[in-house]
Amino acid sequence: MSDIDALNLKKLLEHAHIGVVIHRWDTSIVYANPTALRLMRLSYEQMIGIDAYDPQWSFLDEGGRKLLVEDYPVNKVKMRGDRLQNEIVGVVDSSSDHISWFLVNAYHEGEPGEESGFIVVTFNDISDTKQLFSFQDIVENTQDMVIVTEAENIEYPTGPKIVYVNKAFEKLTGYSQREILGETPRLLQGALTDQDAKTRIHAALEKHQPIYETLLNYDSDGRPYWVEMNIIPLKNKYGDITHFAAIERDISKQKFHLEQLEKRNEDLKVLKRDLEKSIEKRTSELQMAKARLEKLAFYDPLTNVPNRRYFIDHVNRLVKSSQRRHEALAFGMLDIDDFKLLNDNYGHDVGDKVLIELAQVLQALFRADDAFCRYGGEEFAFVLTIGKNSELDGFSNRLISAIRDLEVAINEQQSLNITASIGMKVCAHDADIDFEKEIKDADIALYESKNTGKDKVTIS
Repeated sequence: MSDIDALNLKKLLEHAHIGVVIHRWDTSIVYANPTALRLMRLSYEQMIGIDAYDPQWSFLDEGGRKLLVEDYPVNKVKMRGDRLQNEIVGVVDSSSDHISWFLVNAYHEGEPGEESGFIVVTFNDISDTKQLFSFQDIVENTQDMVIVTEAENIEYPTGPKIVYVNKAFEKLTGYSQREILGETPRLLQGALTDQDAKTRIHAALEKHQPIYETLLNYDSDGRPYWVEMNIIPLKNKYGDITHFAAIERDISKQKFHLEQLEKRNEDLKVLKRDLEKSIEKRTSELQMAKARLEKLAFYDPLTNVPNRRYFIDHVNRLVKSSQRRHEALAFGMLDIDDFKLLNDNYGHDVGDKVLIELAQVLQALFRADDAFCRYGGEEFAFVLTIGKNSELDGFSNRLISAIRDLEVAINEQQSLNITASIGMKVCAHDADIDFEKEIKDADIALYESKNTGKDKVTIS
């Protein structure tokens, strides 16, 4: 070829394996070759005419931080008048969270500042060299829980905000990623979570220091579990701490076995050293007393179902969960009919047996998400989520029928049946729920059932 000027420039650009975008001096795009359209995941019509201020995408620096508009490649050339060489830029568009990494060059054609001038940007995809494999795939499939929070605001009650959790977190806690993002890890803590441990964690986060702790947390249904957690600060390319990552492992079973092992070791020491006998015995007694107190704190000693304290804590969590899921709640009170007469006729031992067997019926009837307890005497309280009124009607019928069908053996020849009166109060998901008021309203409905014939359900 003797005359290189005879080359068709547009045809050359159309077949180039790098992206080419030409901007007017006001940054609006007048040309993009096919490679540029493919890399930016846009059609020619979508790209032509848009400028650097278009909100459908954002640019990141090599460290992953969002660039200001004035630091976009086209604006750097426009404001500085110099060419841009081999700058690494990440691009995130509005259709995906995926980051594309480009090696970008840019220069201006014509006189800078003239309306007839142009800025030419060329780029090629280096995403494969930027990251050879997906760390997220590793984190998503690990058996340990991983939580990532922002590092900017760690103060109570809103911070630090959760920006990522993996599948193991969702499986153990019952919270989906959609529910938990934007919340704080404090949502997992409860009344028995160690305050000293929380204070140590807060102090470490303030100082941007790593910390290891063992902590009692609660899942979405209010069930307690123990975790070993290792919290580490995360830095970007420039050394700035932008996030915290907590790697957590469920050690509930290990903690139980460890406590059993410690007790056996204490017993051995009692046999070996008379001098330590009284001290170790006292320690063992205190540990057992603590275990009994912890159980008493949550469960009724007669029926072995949740008590009022556990019930209130569970209900508070259930209220928050129902509000997030836009589900109504039904507060209920249940009272055994003529229980005093039953005690007078058969004795308190039979009365206790009735309570125990009724508690077993209720435990089998309620779902894992529902809250119920022995509220006091012959009264039981419950709260359940409902999607529609027909669900509540069906549950009411099953509950009354299950109680009627219960036969309590008095001796080998004799058994008795019981009935119960029930009152319910329904609260919409967006209602301002006051626990004491809703329970009182349910109790009023219960007494309406009592006064209108017993063995029935009244819903207010």
